Amino acid sequence: MLSSVSLAVKDLFHIKGLPTTAGNPDWLASHPIPVHTAPAVETLLENGAQLVGKTITDELAYSLNGQNIHYGTPFNISAPDRIPGGSSSGSAVAVREGSAQVGLGTDTGGSIRVPASYNGLFGLRPTHGRISSEHMVSLAPSFDTVGWITRDLDVLAKVASVFFGDKHIDDASNSQDIAKNSKIGFAQELAQQCEYSEALTAAYHSMVEDPCILESGLSSDSLIEASETFRILQGYEIWQTHGEWITQQAPTFAPDIQQRFAWCATIDNQQRQQALEKQAKFISHINHLFTQCDVIFLPTTPGPAPFIDTPSDVLATYRNTLMKLTCIAGLCGLPQLHVPLPINPHAPMGFSLIGQKNHDKQLIEIARMLLET
Repeated sequence: MLSSVSLAVKDLFHIKGLPTTAGNPDWLASHPIPVHTAPAVETLLENGAQLVGKTITDELAYSLNGQNIHYGTPFNISAPDRIPGGSSSGSAVAVREGSAQVGLGTDTGGSIRVPASYNGLFGLRPTHGRISSEHMVSLAPSFDTVGWITRDLDVLAKVASVFFGDKHIDDASNSQDIAKNSKIGFAQELAQQCEYSEALTAAYHSMVEDPCILESGLSSDSLIEASETFRILQGYEIWQTHGEWITQQAPTFAPDIQQRFAWCATIDNQQRQQALEKQAKFISHINHLFTQCDVIFLPTTPGPAPFIDTPSDVLATYRNTLMKLTCIAGLCGLPQLHVPLPINPHAPMGFSLIGQKNHDKQLIEIARMLLET
């Protein structure tokens, strides 16, 4: 199915006989050469994909910027004066500049969706747990998701068919028929607060014949607590995953990443338990929204990629705003597809579709339907 499709793999996935850097030289120096290949990579190779190389990642995948002080920052061809987005930056740029047709990556807090948005590509964060994350460097297992980025929606759909087979809800039905009958809810308040609100709103109304405006429940203010809940749960797991190694090895990280790891070390179990309770309430709230619609149409990012020379404190503030959008699918384990739109001549932007669990292929068919209108 993927015969001769070129594949670039984020350097978090183990490939037998090749080093895994996880974006950090100290990680490389303190870990052996892998003796196994990640099942996600094996699946693509067994179905005909051709590996062209491994790609740069932000350090241990703990950034959404796409920058790496050790190995270099991949160049955003679509907007040369802007960051490429991370942490699957190398995979996105490899696809954008034509070295690969598929960029395999991971998404914990937005690391497929954000670089896809910043580089004008399609990017799917699947339902959590739907694709094996074995034999890869984890960040926060409860949120880590294997995803991929493509220039072409048909190629993205082929990869989905390879991974998902016929085992899940949307594969058991005709996804195209489901797409035609799907009600697409518009997160209007979120759209109004993004930099390209008028263009995004116009795009929704031009593509959707039967509009469904989600009047309440998804606004920037309401997502402040959700974003903080995600940060705490993610941060707690990050320290459980990497705290011992960081303490023993004292690795050199970029200052912003070092600061985040230090914060992770301060999160206690009581904070985690409180966050778990808030997560359960948020999931219930999102499930209620799905009684009004089948999928949610929303901005993927607050705006185009920040400029490369943006001060670190401004990037940190932007990250908090960004995570109010990316935390929705993350907290709920839901699939989310970024779809590029030519609405800004200076830098790529687009929209996202969030679906219910295991309805990943439905999102692809809905995107196809919308783009054909």
